[in-house]
Amino acid sequence: MNTQAITFSNIAWENAGILYFSENFDQNKKYPTIVTMHPIGSCKEQTAGNVYGKALAEAGFVVLAFDASFQGESGGVPRYIENPYQRTDDVRYAVDYLINLPYVDEERIGILGVCGGGAYALNIAMTERRIKAVVSITGVNFGRLLRDGFAGESPMEVLDNVAQQRSSEAKGGDLLTINMLPDSVEAGKQSGIEDIDVLEATDYYKTSRGQTPGGATSAVYSRMGIGMGWDAFHLCETLLTQPILVVVGDKPGGFGAYRDGFEVVRRAASEKKELLIVKGYSHYDLYDQPEPVRQALERAIPFFKENL
Repeated sequence: MNTQAITFSNIAWENAGILYFSENFDQNKKYPTIVTMHPIGSCKEQTAGNVYGKALAEAGFVVLAFDASFQGESGGVPRYIENPYQRTDDVRYAVDYLINLPYVDEERIGILGVCGGGAYALNIAMTERRIKAVVSITGVNFGRLLRDGFAGESPMEVLDNVAQQRSSEAKGGDLLTINMLPDSVEAGKQSGIEDIDVLEATDYYKTSRGQTPGGATSAVYSRMGIGMGWDAFHLCETLLTQPILVVVGDKPGGFGAYRDGFEVVRRAASEKKELLIVKGYSHYDLYDQPEPVRQALERAIPFFKENL
C-alpha cells in the first residue's frame, strides 16, 4: 500500500489529504475511488485514514482521506470550528479534485465516514450526485447529538451562551475553545462520567491507542450554534437515493450511533439500503479494534465493489 500527501482548493484555503493506493496501482488505469470522512474532533491520520482508508486501498480502490476545514492540517481560521455545512461542502471540493486525476473513474466515486463523518457522508450524498454509494461506520447525527445535551445544558441555554460568547469575541474578547473530552479516562470517571462512548472516546483520543497531533478533540464554542440547528437526515426520505450501508455496534452509548443507524435506514429513499449490526461491540470498537473492523470491512468492501 502506497500513500501520497496532497492538497486541494476549497473556498479560500487549501485542504490537506492523503491518497492511498494499492501495491499494484497503475496510474495508466482508472479506479473506483472512495472519499473518507473523519470523526468529529479527529483527523485524516486516524480511523478514517489509517484503518478504513488503508484497508480499502489494499482492496483495490483509490482512497482520499482528508482533514476537514479548520481542522488538522487543512486551512481556515479560527481553528477547530465544527461546522456541518462546511464539513459536508468540503466533500464537493474533494470530488472536484479527484475527477481531475487521470486514474480516477469519476463515474465510480463512493464515500465512507466514521462517527460524525458517517452521518456527514450520508448527508452530502443527498445533494452531491457524483457520489454513487455510501458507507456509514457508526455514524452519529451531530445536530441531534448537540440537541441531546452533548454541548451541555438545554439547547436554548447553549444557544444563549453561544450568542453571548460570540458577541464578546466580536468586541475583541478572547476566543473560547473547549475540549470535548476529559483529559483521561480516570479523570472522566472521577468527575462522574459513566457513559461508555465518552470514556472510550477518551481512551482512543487521549492515549497512544489513537492519539495524533491533528486529532485535537476541540471546538470553538461560539460556533456551536450552527450545529444545533442542523440535522444530518433532513430530507433523506426524498433525496437520499444512492445505495447505503450503515454499520453500528450493538452496545449503545450516549453518542447515539445505534439509534441513528436504525433511523436513517428506515427513512432513506434508497432502494438498496442495509443496516449491519456488529454484535458485542461498541461505537469506539469500530474505530480500530480488529474483529469489529474486520466484520465492517467484510461487508463494506463487497458493497463498494457491487455499487461502484
